[in-house]
Amino acid sequence: MRSLAIAGAVVLCALPVAVVAQVSAYAPTVNEPPPGVDTNKGFELPYEYRRQAVFYRTNEEPGTIIVNTHDRFLYLVQGNNRAIRYGVGVGRDGFQWGGVHRISRKAEWPDWTPPSEMIARQPYLPRFMAGGPGNPMGARAMYIGTTVYRVHGTNAPETIGHSVSSGCFRLVNSEIEDLYERVPVGTKIVVQHR
Repeated sequence: MRSLAIAGAVVLCALPVAVVAQVSAYAPTVNEPPPGVDTNKGFELPYEYRRQAVFYRTNEEPGTIIVNTHDRFLYLVQGNNRAIRYGVGVGRDGFQWGGVHRISRKAEWPDWTPPSEMIARQPYLPRFMAGGPGNPMGARAMYIGTTVYRVHGTNAPETIGHSVSSGCFRLVNSEIEDLYERVPVGTKIVVQHR
């Protein structure tokens, strides 16, 4: 098998069909929007923040999620030095963190109840917001251990690749929907913060 890594992306060169199929397994079906396109706003992510298969060395098991807060990428480890990479928005200064947890719960179009710490900083926030397209949690949410943090969608796709949240990791809705389908409850999540 031959491949060439260029700026974190993998260029496949004359690979057997079975290998190409394995690496390309992240691709959307005909009825899905292309990677990085938020259908709610028609927003298109810059290329580097779109979902893509990449060369990625790690000792973590396939299926593990790794969030690199410095580079603003989330990796879903595939094994064999491969991962699916998603662009994310991360915590702003003072709200970045690291650690190892598990995905403890998943929800489609989740309701949002801002934590008391967030309300203390931003008293104008609603105390509760029902799930739906206007909800800041977006289309899906995956809850991280017993923390107040989540991997979730967003109705502000222009924030991907930036330090903007109160510690959660946000993806455009089409990307979180893809990740959500690939990740079961119990999945290990490693948050790397430098």
